[in-house]
Amino acid sequence: MLPRNENVHLTTESANLLPDPSPDGPPAPRWTIATAVLALGTLGFVLLSREPARPKLPPARPQAVRTRVLAVHPREFQVALRAQGVVRAREEITLSAQVSGRVARVSERFEDGSFFAANEVLLELEDEDYRTAVVMAVARLRSAEVARQLALLSHRRNEGLLKDRLLPEAQAEVTEATLAQAQADVNSAAAQLERARRDHERTRVRAPFNGCVRRRAVGPGQLVGPSTVLGSIFSVDEAEVRLPVAVRDLRFMELPAQARRGATSGDPGHGGAGLSLTSPAEPAAEVTLTDPLDPASTLVRVGFLVRTEGALDENSLDALLVVRVPDPFGLESGKPPLRPGHPVTGLVRGRVLTNVVVLPRAAVRELDRVNFVHREELTLTSRRITPLWSDEEHILVPADAVPADHLVATTQLVYAPEGAKVEIIPETPAAGASPTNAVPVGTNHPVAARRTP
Repeated sequence: MLPRNENVHLTTESANLLPDPSPDGPPAPRWTIATAVLALGTLGFVLLSREPARPKLPPARPQAVRTRVLAVHPREFQVALRAQGVVRAREEITLSAQVSGRVARVSERFEDGSFFAANEVLLELEDEDYRTAVVMAVARLRSAEVARQLALLSHRRNEGLLKDRLLPEAQAEVTEATLAQAQADVNSAAAQLERARRDHERTRVRAPFNGCVRRRAVGPGQLVGPSTVLGSIFSVDEAEVRLPVAVRDLRFMELPAQARRGATSGDPGHGGAGLSLTSPAEPAAEVTLTDPLDPASTLVRVGFLVRTEGALDENSLDALLVVRVPDPFGLESGKPPLRPGHPVTGLVRGRVLTNVVVLPRAAVRELDRVNFVHREELTLTSRRITPLWSDEEHILVPADAVPADHLVATTQLVYAPEGAKVEIIPETPAAGASPTNAVPVGTNHPVAARRTP
C-alpha cells in the first residue's frame, strides 16, 4: 500500500503527460462531427416535413336533400275559431228588502246553492205593524167615503133649493166645494190603503226569476231595512260566455248585426237616416262549448252567438263575442251542469273560404316562408307567403301562392339551398287518418309522385 503523498504525486505526473492544446493548432475533431450531425438532422427534417404531392380528385357530387312532401290542391275551407271564455250568469243581483222589519222566516230554498222558482217567497219579515197599517187605512177610507156621501146628499139638496130660488147661490157653491174636498179625501185614503197593502206584501221577499242562491247574508231574527243586502242570486234559465277574438279575425265570422243605419226609421232631424235594430228572430250562429280542464269530459254544450260587445277589451284589445247557453244547469235536459265561473273552450264556425290551399303549420319556416319541390325536376325552391287565415294546425293561402307542379316540403331542413336536388322520403299514411287536401307522396320517383288522389 502506497503512502498518501506518493499517490498524489503519480496523479500529477499523469496529468502532465496529456498534450497541451495550443491556440494556433487545428480545431478539435469533436466540434466538426457535431456540426455535421446537426446539419444532416436539419436537412432530414426539412425533407421529411414536406407533404408528398397527391393526385387531384374530381369534385364531390352534391348530396341530395332528403325531405317529406305533400301534394296540395285548391279547395273550400270552413273557418273555425277557438277561444277561451268563462261562464257567467245572464242575470246576477243582490237581493234587498223594500221595507224594514225583523226576519221572521227564511225559506229552505234560500240557502247557499239552492234553486228556487220565480215569484217564490224566499224570506218573510214580521208583518204585525203592516197589517195594523192596512186596517187603519181601511178605516180612513170608509170614513172618507161616508163624508163624501154626506157632502153629496147636501149638494143635491142645495141644487134643488137653488132651482126654486130658495137658497142663495153662494151657499150652493160652498156645498159643491165640500163635495169636491170629500172626494179628494176618499182618493187619498184609497191611495194610502193601496200603499199599506203593498208594504204588507213586501214583508214577503219573492224571487224575481228562476235562479240559484250564491250567498245568503241574513238569518232569522235579524233586523233589516231597505238598504240591507239579504243575499246574492243569479238566474239559471240562461248563461252567457264572452269569447275574445282578434279584431283581424272578425271578417271571417258570421256576426249578428245588432244595429244598422236605415232610411225608413230615422229621425227627420237627421235627414231620414236613423238607427234601426235587427229583429230578434234572426237566426244565431251555433257555438260548441267544451271543457278545457278535462278533455275526456262529457261537458259539451251548444250555445248561440247573440251579439258582440260594443267596446274592445281594455287589456287585450280583442272583440268580445257573447254566446248564450240555454238551460246551463241541465234542469230540463239532464245534461251536466255548466256553472258560473267554469272555463270553457268555444268553437265558432265562420265563413267558408273558396279557392284556397291549406298548408300544415309544420311546412312554414321563418313565419312566412315555405319550401317547395318541383314534381319533375325534384329541385328545391323557397317562396314567401301571405296567409289568409291560420290556426294552431293550418295556414290558408290563396291558390296562386303555390307554384304549379310543385309539392310542399314538410321536413325541418337545416340546409336548404335554392335549386338543390331533393330525395323524397317515403311516408305511409296512418290508418284511419281523415282525408285532407294535403296528400302525402310515398315515393321519390317523379312519375309516381304525380299520382295524387
